[in-house]
Amino acid sequence: MENLTISEMPPQEARGMPQPPAQLPPQMFTTAAQLLDLTDKKLMVVLRDGRKLVGVLRSWDQFANIVLQSTTERIFAPSSSPTSPGLYADVHHGIFLVRGENVVVLGEIDLDKDDLPPPGYELGELEAVKKIADQRKNVEKVKEKNRLKKLAGLGFEGDVVGDAVI
Repeated sequence: MENLTISEMPPQEARGMPQPPAQLPPQMFTTAAQLLDLTDKKLMVVLRDGRKLVGVLRSWDQFANIVLQSTTERIFAPSSSPTSPGLYADVHHGIFLVRGENVVVLGEIDLDKDDLPPPGYELGELEAVKKIADQRKNVEKVKEKNRLKKLAGLGFEGDVVGDAVI
């Protein structure tokens, strides 16, 4: 397959020979076909619910449903103080199937930096990190609920606060 841009034309063929239609470059695809280059590479996937998965992409389909092998879920617990590092812990899951509609961000892991802790974080005990992360999530839920109440008082209606009238 030729590497072409939209503005480039294919080279002129001998006279009398029909020219093949211009092909779009691989960067122009906005479908799950872009995952082809990432197959068998280590990726970090951020899901809609905020979870972060690290694993090797083994398979995918036209809906961008993906299969990750050797998957670990990385849980982050940010520090409340700007001078001390936050904590993180890994939960091993093995093979993991992710529906494409739940993927927010997908990126390749730099294998040279894979064993280093994330910047601003240090490895912590799983139960302690889960507890801190859950507390932080609950605080965020309360803030969001209060924000939605204030917006409703101003006449705005959120996505999930409306009542169904039948």
